[in-house]
Amino acid sequence: MTRLFAAVMLALVSTLPARAEIEIQEVVSPGGITAWLVEEPSIPFMALELRFRGGASLDAPGKRGAINLMTGLLEEGAGDLDSRAFAREIESLAASFSYDASDDSVSVSARFLSENRPEAVALLRASIIEPSFEQVALDRVREQVLSGLRSDAKDPDEIARAAFDAMAYGDHPYATPYEGTIESVTALTRDDMLAAHRAVFAKDRLYVGAVGDITPEELGPLLDALLGALPEEGAPQPGPANITIEGGTTVIPFDTPQSVAIFGQPGIAQEDPDFFAARVLNQVLGAGGFESRLMTEVREKRGLTYGVYSFLVPNDHAATYQGQVASANDRIAEAVSVIRGEWARAAAEGVTQAELDAAKTYVTGAYPLRFDGNGPIARIMVGMQMLGLPIDYIATRNEKVEAVTLQDVRRVAGELLDPEGLHFVVVGQPVGLESTVAN
Repeated sequence: MTRLFAAVMLALVSTLPARAEIEIQEVVSPGGITAWLVEEPSIPFMALELRFRGGASLDAPGKRGAINLMTGLLEEGAGDLDSRAFAREIESLAASFSYDASDDSVSVSARFLSENRPEAVALLRASIIEPSFEQVALDRVREQVLSGLRSDAKDPDEIARAAFDAMAYGDHPYATPYEGTIESVTALTRDDMLAAHRAVFAKDRLYVGAVGDITPEELGPLLDALLGALPEEGAPQPGPANITIEGGTTVIPFDTPQSVAIFGQPGIAQEDPDFFAARVLNQVLGAGGFESRLMTEVREKRGLTYGVYSFLVPNDHAATYQGQVASANDRIAEAVSVIRGEWARAAAEGVTQAELDAAKTYVTGAYPLRFDGNGPIARIMVGMQMLGLPIDYIATRNEKVEAVTLQDVRRVAGELLDPEGLHFVVVGQPVGLESTVAN
């Protein structure tokens, strides 16, 4: 974010009214582009969120990391503007653009003042429709990516993550880091950037959220001007990933006084009717900070770690249930044993009424806090669209959480949690732990 934009936004945000509720309108442009809009005319500013489904999972064979690198180049010049001229234009408009790639999407986030809307939209359009991909920028951003990959190769957490993903997702793109490898990124060319751009940026995978000082009548033509030149179709989406990881332990030797572990098993899709019960269950088991069972048993009672967490990972093409912990080499074996025990206890017994009530209070109470600005609201609306949720979901979401019963959570715990299928990838020099499967 530029300093000028930050200063302008600080002044504007201080005047934002508290929103008691969010009213979403569906807007269809004359050219057929659908968006969700929340009008907020009280300040002359808007946020626009664009998301393209598929993301780095659309990398062509042998080109891993191409879409991530291409996304990093979108702010490095477009049309007849080189990277410096492009940055100067954003600064002069007091605008903010950001571009991000993940396993499942490429996101474009923009914020700009109403008075500069036409110029900001034209500049954003250039970055999306006609990025220049100049060789000098490509080489510079490539080196930044390679620097990160070299750092990851020495990071126990990243080593554990990469090993877990490789075992969990088989031959699916999820099995490899979306940033690519040193070898694959080094070999990428400008032609690969053009191909990656064609794969991602198309109307058949586009989702749009807009929040701020704009009417439906104004938004439709804006979308056509911004995105109307996109092709109708991009690269085919990858199919579902088969979760191939099995229960056990994998130890990866690494010279460090503390071992780190990623653990996990198959999970539950966000579209599943039982997802809210699973969300509440996870709050009790490992997502509730110092109130969670894992933190209580592993840290508070035994002092084995500073932190242990579990989290649901409902990606588009595969769902897993994962967690992480770090402990001294001579204590990690006990930490692993305790986590397995808590996994088994929750599967067999579920949760208590008191735990359920506390978890539901947190999950419902924390939800409104997500809507703390135009940008977050735009991102949430886009996520809703990608999941196929109804337009009134924000108003009804907490009712679904409140409807979860003790019986629901106990049933889902028994069906979802698989103590025998839980796999730990441990990186370090753990005492008393050995691999139960071949590396």
